[in-house]
Amino acid sequence: MDFSVLDFSTLLPFIAVGFAAQLVDGALGMAFGVISSTLLISVLGVPPATASAGTHIVETFTTGVSGISHALHRNINWKLFGRLLIPGVIGGALGAYVLTSLDAAVTRPFIMAYLTAIGLYLLYRGLGFPLKPKEPRIVEPLGLAGGFLDAAGGGGWGPVVTSNLLIQGSPPRTTIGTVNATEFFLTVTISASFLFHLGTEGFDAAFLNPVAGLLIGGVVAAPFGALVAKRVPAKKLMVLVGIILTLTSAYGVYSALTA
Repeated sequence: MDFSVLDFSTLLPFIAVGFAAQLVDGALGMAFGVISSTLLISVLGVPPATASAGTHIVETFTTGVSGISHALHRNINWKLFGRLLIPGVIGGALGAYVLTSLDAAVTRPFIMAYLTAIGLYLLYRGLGFPLKPKEPRIVEPLGLAGGFLDAAGGGGWGPVVTSNLLIQGSPPRTTIGTVNATEFFLTVTISASFLFHLGTEGFDAAFLNPVAGLLIGGVVAAPFGALVAKRVPAKKLMVLVGIILTLTSAYGVYSALTA
């Protein structure tokens, strides 16, 4: 990788995207990975495996900062953390292997369709009604599926796991904190898996600039997610994310099928 190809003027829009995406992720416990991978795949035409690898490299840093912040604010349910950790890591490693074993031209429409579904689901959740808090029952299978889809789709751990835990009645504050903290270990595993299978192939200037921008913006925004959560209603943020992801990903599906 040649980091001399980085251009600050090129980085700026991606820094803004990374900052905004991480603010949303910190407030809702979801969306950074999906927004970033959607941008890389549908707008820049980056192959799905490379886009997912870059997104998870960025998330290794953003989730680390976010997880520490949630721990300091006592937003983590450590019992739930333990139940999600191992299945999530296993699912992430399997998802990375599957994605790197398939041809990018074949996987692109399926990945974008998956991201479109995630956007619609976020919109549905944003328009739904809150449930009474209770202990979630289905956790380990959810962690396995969330980890797999996160690696295979370049994002999805937060939307899949957080939303499903909330549906089961898990309290929002500790759910978001726990899922964010667990995600750090998931992203480390997935990033290592992608680097093992892909090496640094495809990490050129067209790839490094957006990834570096997302990294800078995401790390700067990571500590502020809790503040945004206090000031902006979560449902409004979720509806906005759902609309953006649905439109962007649907366009990506159309582009992939008509290419």
